[in-house]
Amino acid sequence: MSTITTTNPATGESLATYKLHTDEEVQKAIAYADEAFGDWRKTSFKERTTLMKSAAKVLRRNKERYARTITLEMGKTLSSAEAEVEKCAWVCDYYAEHAASFLSDEMVDTDASRSLVAYQPLGVVLAVMPWNYPFWQVFRFAAPALMAGNAGILKHASNVPGSALYIQEVFEEAGFPTNLFKSLIIKSDQVEGILTNTKVKAATLTGSGPAGSVVAQLAGKHIKKTVLELGGSDPYLILDDADLDLAAAQCAAGRLLNAGQSCIGAKRFIAVDAVYEEFLSRFTKKMADATMGDPMTSVTIGPMAREDLRDEVHGQVEKSVANGAKIILGGSIPDGKGAYYPPTILVNVTPGMPAYEEEIFGPVASVIRAQDESEAIRIANDTDFGLGACVFTRDLSKGERIAREELDAGCCFVNAFVKSDPRLPFGGVKTSGYGRELSHFGIREFVNTKTIYIK
Repeated sequence: MSTITTTNPATGESLATYKLHTDEEVQKAIAYADEAFGDWRKTSFKERTTLMKSAAKVLRRNKERYARTITLEMGKTLSSAEAEVEKCAWVCDYYAEHAASFLSDEMVDTDASRSLVAYQPLGVVLAVMPWNYPFWQVFRFAAPALMAGNAGILKHASNVPGSALYIQEVFEEAGFPTNLFKSLIIKSDQVEGILTNTKVKAATLTGSGPAGSVVAQLAGKHIKKTVLELGGSDPYLILDDADLDLAAAQCAAGRLLNAGQSCIGAKRFIAVDAVYEEFLSRFTKKMADATMGDPMTSVTIGPMAREDLRDEVHGQVEKSVANGAKIILGGSIPDGKGAYYPPTILVNVTPGMPAYEEEIFGPVASVIRAQDESEAIRIANDTDFGLGACVFTRDLSKGERIAREELDAGCCFVNAFVKSDPRLPFGGVKTSGYGRELSHFGIREFVNTKTIYIK
């Protein structure tokens, strides 16, 4: 197969056909990126800042065109696609404004006459990125990586090549050096050839656990730094003193965001016995009020990204029901074209079911009853994942204590659904990955933290 053809998940119709890059073209792109890096690493932060701010302007100027491509390729609503492009502009501006301070020399008092820590770029970094946020996932890597002085090679998901090429266009139109950031239209089995190239110094992947494991093993074999942001099965705790209207609204929003196709999407809702029935009632109403349809119109959710992904989610629901779970909303594939799946709620969810054990990457909520706060925390942590978590309570000091000390996750929120923010580090623990993106932690992942000692 030398080409790939994209499909509109809302209609099932073909969109466009793209020629795959050959192995020879891939190796040439790496060589060109490494050559561009040689000059780019010598540029000043002032020059990089000007170009990154220009990238933000390009994104805003072309927001409607980019958003339309996102929606056509993977099905999210047009309004959320436009918000995604705007968020990419924000992260460009953020690192344009803060990279110099984040990577400034740090003087250290030792027995030397002068000693310090300096941060220097590594070189060409491979990014293997998913389809669910086809612009944002890339820019939250690319903005800090380029501002740190690195070059980037992007292997994007096979169903969003148009988005991948537009991202390369953003940097080219902004005035970045030719070949410094390159989007490659390639198959997954071509990634190994990139990681074995000595000019590629590191890799970052956002995606599934199995994909992360493969990339980590390949990179580890060749002693290359990796950052992995993998799956999640985020627990949301609803305690007996929670504002139930707030909890229901935030939980529904967190579950239906991007049609439920988010690593940090709310997935397991653990309500203590005292408020379980009332929370379930309010939450069910919020989920039922959501509208599903053509993502180009004003609806809550559009289709899922592909029919096979929709069918996989439905299979997880059916298996959970076969093991004793009960559907109280949704749970059936609608008639007609497109990869649509309705907002769905499962109750009577227990260990051993996909709805309890696995990440369900679609608009399906598992509502679980806990006897008390202690059991709710235990259930929340009873997972191999550890990306995000949330607790709803009117007692903010208690909420902070639980978020800080009790929940095994990289991003813990109180009274609000989990989301990424350029100002805060983002990443997980356990099988949700390692390393951090965003904030000053993210820009320091792909640099040489160098000790300089002068006696």
